[in-house]
Amino acid sequence: MATQQRERNSFTPGTTSAAESVKDMAKDAGGKAESFVKDAASAVAQKSGDAASYVAHKTEECTTSMGRDMKSLAGTIRSNVPHEGMLGTAGSAVANTLETYGRELEEHGLGGIADDITNTVRRHPVPAIMIGIGLGFLLARTFAK
Repeated sequence: MATQQRERNSFTPGTTSAAESVKDMAKDAGGKAESFVKDAASAVAQKSGDAASYVAHKTEECTTSMGRDMKSLAGTIRSNVPHEGMLGTAGSAVANTLETYGRELEEHGLGGIADDITNTVRRHPVPAIMIGIGLGFLLARTFAK
């Protein structure tokens, strides 16, 4: 009789069965796991963004420093080469080129150089394609060996 009473109580409305209890516990665990995964993904995304920002900042610092060094090297070349003759003309041309690109790096960074290359390719597409084909050929021969 006591067994029949327990069976009747377990299936009467208003009471929860063991299966419903397990189902609720599984649903709660699933919700917690989903929340944990979302939080972890958010943290990873944040850390990745921070790392990318740090790398971009350091890259910009390096290009600025390199620009300054190039300008300094241009000044050193100017002061140490003769001011006349073929050697003087060549030294002056090298110094001018270094100074120009050093200033470009210092002021505009790698983005400025990329813009310059893009504009040059747009103005002269056929030579740019020929250079690309030539470089591709050279790379293929180099790595084929």
